[in-house]
Amino acid sequence: MTQVEKVLYTARTHTTGGRDGGSGRSDDGHLDVKFSTPGTAGSGTNPEQMFAAGWSACFIGAMGLAARKMKVAMPADTAVDAEVDLCNVDGAYFLQARLNVSLPGLERDVAQAIVDGAHQTCPYSKATRGNVDVVLNVV
Repeated sequence: MTQVEKVLYTARTHTTGGRDGGSGRSDDGHLDVKFSTPGTAGSGTNPEQMFAAGWSACFIGAMGLAARKMKVAMPADTAVDAEVDLCNVDGAYFLQARLNVSLPGLERDVAQAIVDGAHQTCPYSKATRGNVDVVLNVV
């Protein structure tokens, strides 16, 4: 286990009912969601959408760090479109993902370097490394 110097933040949620009609709420009340199964007409979101949104936000922050190290200004309209697939093979569930990154106005090689740097430092990317097939696309 990694030796931790300082815990910067701890997210706390309480979830009941799971992905089929359940709900989740953060201890501070900022997050309060209903869940539904992916691909159904349910009124809630699903864990894959939550994961995609969280990863996208974190990845943009990591790109900002990478860009600052390179002394490159991040475009104001930077965006990440994350696609997280829930897959099944022989009854075993797993995830795969694509991060489609838009860094308008930057040279492709500079944008790719920022994306590659972010993928090395983003906590979500680190958490999925070796467990989730990830494709990074500069669009």
